[in-house]
Amino acid sequence: MSIILKAEDIVKEYANHKALDHVSLEVPKGKIFGLLGPNGAGKTSMIRIINQITAPDSGRIYFDGEPLKARHVEQIGYLPEERGLYKKMEVGEQALYLAQLKGMKKSEAKERLKDWFKKFEISQWWNKKVEELSKGMAQKVQFIVTVLHEPKLLILDEPFSGFDPINTNLVKSEILRLKEEGSTIILSTHNMGSVEEICEHIALINRSKKILDGEVKQIQEDFKEGVYELKFKGNMIAFTNALWTNCELLEHKEGGAYNTARVRLKEGRSPNAFLQGILPEVEVFGLTEVVPSMNDIFIRQVESVNEIEEPRI
Repeated sequence: MSIILKAEDIVKEYANHKALDHVSLEVPKGKIFGLLGPNGAGKTSMIRIINQITAPDSGRIYFDGEPLKARHVEQIGYLPEERGLYKKMEVGEQALYLAQLKGMKKSEAKERLKDWFKKFEISQWWNKKVEELSKGMAQKVQFIVTVLHEPKLLILDEPFSGFDPINTNLVKSEILRLKEEGSTIILSTHNMGSVEEICEHIALINRSKKILDGEVKQIQEDFKEGVYELKFKGNMIAFTNALWTNCELLEHKEGGAYNTARVRLKEGRSPNAFLQGILPEVEVFGLTEVVPSMNDIFIRQVESVNEIEEPRI
């Protein structure tokens, strides 16, 4: 697996606060990588170091196989969480100016911008002042400018913030298209639904340390707890009595077309053994293994680490 960005043992301190404590990351080329963590965890510090806004106190960053250098900035697109446009400039003029800062020729930038503005349905705002834009439209402009020069690496910090569901899906589809065309995307977000939907790899930072990383599907596999959801018809008491040798009943609901239950298999027990135990008593219409959501994993890991590190009084 080819790596486009590698962070080795990064340390960053501000006054008496350690923002990053020996954090290492590897971002696979051509993938969508979720950089996750609670507020204040250290994500923004890492992003600022990658963008060379600040430098690490120790550790190294490698970009596409070589130490990160000033010239690599042109190959990185960065959409910060705190957006900012010059309010008195016209929208098109502002977009052209920012594109030229990325090294694009004015004629090429204008041609690409016209296509992007049409795709995002904001063409009519080209000659309007930025201050006339809604928050959502301003964010569309900033997203466009971030991706316009087709960088190798895109860093998007809360890119869906402020968008309605329709525009959120529009931006998601563009992120996926950019990935299919070869871009690598680092996505920093609190939206765990988006992480599950589009991220292939993640790293979770908490209290300045990396506490989890890997492929999303493998992480979810690793956090399974042998929990299954069952749809069935039959007597609930008889069903419950049939469970004791194979599993633990976590919750159940009676009524409607089917009864439903959530159970945890005992160690060493298989779904087949569970079904064999209950089939004499009930009619089964569905059995589904419960895959933990990234939101559940996020909360579980952060709370677990915080509990361990919380000083005792």
